[in-house]
Amino acid sequence: MAHTPSSESTRPAARSVSNSSLLPVPGTERVFNWHNHASLWFSLGVGLLVMQVGAYLVPAVGSRDAALAIVLGSLVGSGLLAWTARLGCQTGLSSAALMHATYGSAFARLPVLLNMAQLIGWTTFELVIMRDGTAAISKQSFGLPLDGVEGRLLTTALWGGVLAWLLAGSMTQRVRKLIGRIALPLVVASLLWLTWQFGGQVQAQGLATFWSRPGDGSMGMLSAMDLVIAMPVSWLPLVADYARHGQSERSAMSGTWVGYALANVWCYALGVLVVTVAQPGTDLVSALLLAQGGLLALSLILVDEVDNAYGDVYSGAVSGHSLKPTISVRQWGLGLAGLCTALALVLPMHSLEPFLLMLSSVFVPLYGVILGRLATSNGPVTETGRRVDWSAALLWLGGIAAYHALSTWAPQWGSALPTLTATWLLAWLTRPATLSTPVAQKA
Repeated sequence: MAHTPSSESTRPAARSVSNSSLLPVPGTERVFNWHNHASLWFSLGVGLLVMQVGAYLVPAVGSRDAALAIVLGSLVGSGLLAWTARLGCQTGLSSAALMHATYGSAFARLPVLLNMAQLIGWTTFELVIMRDGTAAISKQSFGLPLDGVEGRLLTTALWGGVLAWLLAGSMTQRVRKLIGRIALPLVVASLLWLTWQFGGQVQAQGLATFWSRPGDGSMGMLSAMDLVIAMPVSWLPLVADYARHGQSERSAMSGTWVGYALANVWCYALGVLVVTVAQPGTDLVSALLLAQGGLLALSLILVDEVDNAYGDVYSGAVSGHSLKPTISVRQWGLGLAGLCTALALVLPMHSLEPFLLMLSSVFVPLYGVILGRLATSNGPVTETGRRVDWSAALLWLGGIAAYHALSTWAPQWGSALPTLTATWLLAWLTRPATLSTPVAQKA
């Protein structure tokens, strides 16, 4: 259900109609069906980074608790993504526009900028992963070391160039053709092969021993769920940028949920299997390469990492366009791709777990408020002209504080689910009679 600015704002809107990030997607651009949504989010859910985070669960928790945390955390986190996808498809609004509608056109700049910062960080992570994976494959297969200065420069520039090439084309065409028809079958085949290889090694060691293995107590069950939820939550500020192109709310919601949940469960579980059978001190990429057929499987997953980087940069470009519409989405994308390529050459990329949990502390309450205000509305979203919605802003900031308080003083209860529930409920109880939708001239 698309919403347009009221007639009273016709003249100002006309001056800024080029700000497509803050206006509903027209019906002619709503081309994504269920398969497109599911393919996109399965592809975005697969990655070496997800497997690495899955490896963090071991030996912090036992095998049974890790499996339960992976399944429940994936269902909850992906369900949150799916709910947001439904809202994006229903309104036709981008993630930046939903922030404007909830927090006011002035205050929304803060979460939009934070979103762009985290997307730059994620893209840089992805480029580093692709660079290091390429270096490992080159050394293993051809004996050619690429971990020196020249090698790092070459491989980083290579993947940055591929990313820029993808951003120069149409997003909807990339998703429907490149991801859905080509990348998806290849990455599914690689995951099946790796699961067969490492699952077989676990079985050879004894399934009973694997399932009965206890954790070292450094992480509780709910804390492990927080770590699993952190990955889908990191995609929350992106999902509406793609779901707004959906043909129906139902297909956007179910496709997003099924696609991402399946990928998240699979990759987290594969990370647990790999770290279980790998020799102590062996990194994930090396462990994958040592498996039979691991070189080909790793290569295919490495190529799929490009989808993740593309998804991050495209959404960052949509957010950037909402702030400065004189620069097109394509120009924003190419500029951000260049920036991330440069950052990948100079920034140290470590301490992943704290980074993921920090992102959760910002975006869990952010979207708890958005969903509480917008996703429960029965009528159309109407223009109120607010520049700052103070109740929404305070709820978000209070949610961030609550998240960190829980992680510090009550880690056994987890932080994501209590914070999400509280911010959603309070936002729903305090929602105004009419809700605002952004208009381009107020951005």
